[in-house]
Amino acid sequence: MTGKTGAAPPGPSLTIAYRWYALGLLALINLLNYLDRNVIFALFEPIKRDLGLTDTQLGWLGSAYILVFSVAALPFGVISDLRSRRAVIAAGVTVWSAFTALGAAVRNFGQLFICRAAVGVGEAAFGPAAASLVADYFPGKGRAAAMGVLSSGIALGGVLGIGLGGVLEKHYGWRVAFLVVGIPGMLCAMAAARLVDPTRPPSTVTLRAFFAGRDGALAMLRRDFLCTMIGTVLGLGAAVTLGGVYDSKLDIAVLGAAMGLGLAGDILRWVRLIRRGKVATTPLGGELGSAIDDIVSAVKRVLATPTLMYVFVAGAMISFGMNGIVGWGPTFIARELGLTSSQAATLLGKWGLLAGTAGTLFGGGLADWLRRYTDQARVITVALGLLIGAPAAIWLLTVRDEAIFIPVFFGAFFFLSWYNGPLTAVIFDVVPARVGATVAGAYLLFIHLAGDAIAFPLVGALSDRFGIDRAVFVLPSVALLGGLVVLGALRTVGADMKRVTP
Repeated sequence: MTGKTGAAPPGPSLTIAYRWYALGLLALINLLNYLDRNVIFALFEPIKRDLGLTDTQLGWLGSAYILVFSVAALPFGVISDLRSRRAVIAAGVTVWSAFTALGAAVRNFGQLFICRAAVGVGEAAFGPAAASLVADYFPGKGRAAAMGVLSSGIALGGVLGIGLGGVLEKHYGWRVAFLVVGIPGMLCAMAAARLVDPTRPPSTVTLRAFFAGRDGALAMLRRDFLCTMIGTVLGLGAAVTLGGVYDSKLDIAVLGAAMGLGLAGDILRWVRLIRRGKVATTPLGGELGSAIDDIVSAVKRVLATPTLMYVFVAGAMISFGMNGIVGWGPTFIARELGLTSSQAATLLGKWGLLAGTAGTLFGGGLADWLRRYTDQARVITVALGLLIGAPAAIWLLTVRDEAIFIPVFFGAFFFLSWYNGPLTAVIFDVVPARVGATVAGAYLLFIHLAGDAIAFPLVGALSDRFGIDRAVFVLPSVALLGGLVVLGALRTVGADMKRVTP
């Protein structure tokens, strides 16, 4: 990492109790993260009925936040390495919570797509910064277990979002479900803004300063993203108008094109400013050159680190399979087992909650226990869980008896959840801590764009053509391939870890 960050004095000394408090808070926020992003999957059937959508459009609603989340994760990772990680987290939680709640007011596909895409912006701010903080709170051999606790929110929040969404939809309707799950994040945002950074000197960070200060988010948008804002406003107006007249896919295309043209205009302005040496007026202030160097450095780091190559490719396959299963699971269960949407969501949420939480915590603990014997421990844990869980999931998709379906589902999801903590820990094991959030952002960018962003609409399109019962088989099959790919890291992880060891 270049620039003044490297010269900063060490952060404050923290007690073990405080580190666990911070980890608990971040895990809770991660739970809300996945609750808000996954609640829509429990609502697919009533949304399809009320808004008159196809399965392909449902798939695009699942991918809306992922597309934005993936693109935004890398720059937010850079900002987290350069600026206050807790401020980035607090702002992100506020944004995704607000737009989740706004989903209750939509009237067509285009409006809901925009709300779900905006949720992705907030969630992109949280992921890299939170993982980087936890890595610094728990350095060394306890890191995989800590990452497992943080990642427990993935399984816990993911299935809780589906289960809670089903219950709320049954009693109050899908619009109330969006409103209710969006509210708790506001309180967590305030708590996150007060966290102590374990490796950086104390500084005053407030949400007001982050958004409305002289160098805050609003000033940055007016100054550096003017063309993007204009394009977004014009595109949004056109999308809303066209959504009520033409095919609902057209409004999204118009919005995307307008935003893309606006961003292209801003990038051209940034290039001219860089060439003139006016870095103080560019998106990341006086450190834009450093930020660009960090992004390039992150890409080079991945390409030069064999372990990261395996992790990135395997991660995309795992993301394709796992998130696709979670997303389309309630719809598959409802249609193939003859249940209502709320019954399917409750079934998946109840047993997925138990299996996913147990699997995530067990996987992190197993990886740290094996680490006493080999540097390959975390890779072994990830591969073992996938190579057992994915075939079980393939079998699961052939079961139509609910009495058999539940235990097979529990076993498959338990093993498939092992990867969460260990895989993230491997990334921080093989890169320097000072660029950890940037590389984590690059990882999230890649796995979601190449993974579940493709899985949701692809399964929807296959379902429209062949039926949901056949379409879903592609999901665990790709996850199984991910388990085979990650085995390649067994040959490289030891050497890559030694390169970053002081």
